[in-house]
Amino acid sequence: MKKKILLVDDEPDILELIGYNLKKEGHEVFTAQNGSEGIKIARREKPDLIILDVMMPEMDGMQVCNIIRQDPELRDITVAFLTARNEDYSQIAGFDAGGDDYISKPVKPRILMLRVQALLRRSSANSSELRGDRFGVTIDHKRFIVLHNGQEWTLPKKEFGLLDLLWSEPGKVFTREEILKHVWGNDVIVGDRTIDVHIRKLRSKFSDELFVTVKGVGYKFGA
Repeated sequence: MKKKILLVDDEPDILELIGYNLKKEGHEVFTAQNGSEGIKIARREKPDLIILDVMMPEMDGMQVCNIIRQDPELRDITVAFLTARNEDYSQIAGFDAGGDDYISKPVKPRILMLRVQALLRRSSANSSELRGDRFGVTIDHKRFIVLHNGQEWTLPKKEFGLLDLLWSEPGKVFTREEILKHVWGNDVIVGDRTIDVHIRKLRSKFSDELFVTVKGVGYKFGA
């Protein structure tokens, strides 16, 4: 499905590379080379996703994200920070500023597209307060809770992300590679055991039958 994506980066080559790959996927792409311009375009176009460079002159990405989160018309837009691996910044500060994810430079097109797909799926989920009941589970993104059999659960971020991913397409088998990329991201090194531990925690809170192990492949939600 065609989505609006805004790229904000002071490097023309980065804008061209990312923009080219996003357009190939059928998305409508807008670009800005500084934070002020990016905010103006965001207010005009109301994009589904903003990919925002952290280190920019005059107004850095953290400042831009803060302004976006304080604007009632923009605050629900999904924001991903674009960062060089050698930049000295705090990811905690980035998340505190309201960022949803990080994408590292140098950008690898295939990884970029996977991350964008996951972010756009999250953006679509956030467009409504409640996602419908599936196998007795309802996800409320506004309050960041899960409803199951009349009980409310507030889950740790990774458990919530893992449940949300599997829940998004009941019956689909998500490979371990897909789960790691969508939930933990490409920049975090974790082992397969980490996924198993989180699945076990979800099973203990909900139901064993909801999380099906497909040996040698991954997991699926539902029957």
